[in-house]
Amino acid sequence: MLNGKQRAGLRRLANTTPPIFQIGKGGISDNLVSQVDGALETRELVKIAILRTAQLDTRETCDELARRTGAEPVQAIGKRFVLYRESAENKRINLNNLP
Repeated sequence: MLNGKQRAGLRRLANTTPPIFQIGKGGISDNLVSQVDGALETRELVKIAILRTAQLDTRETCDELARRTGAEPVQAIGKRFVLYRESAENKRINLNNLP
């Protein structure tokens, strides 16, 4: 579980990161879950955009994808959200030394 300082540091890191996934009308599919899972293992911090055509709530979609991937929701604003999960093999982000 992330504390406020860690969450704020992850939000700062994610601010300049472009979204690497887009969720459309199809919603959250098993294929999307496996791709996000792989990206979290590689990058640890992932930003995802929800397309305007998708009738999905950002917070609900963020929470559902976080639950299915074992990640922590960092931020959900507008049609974008950020997920974090510590990598087992590719640890890049040290939560104790965030800016």
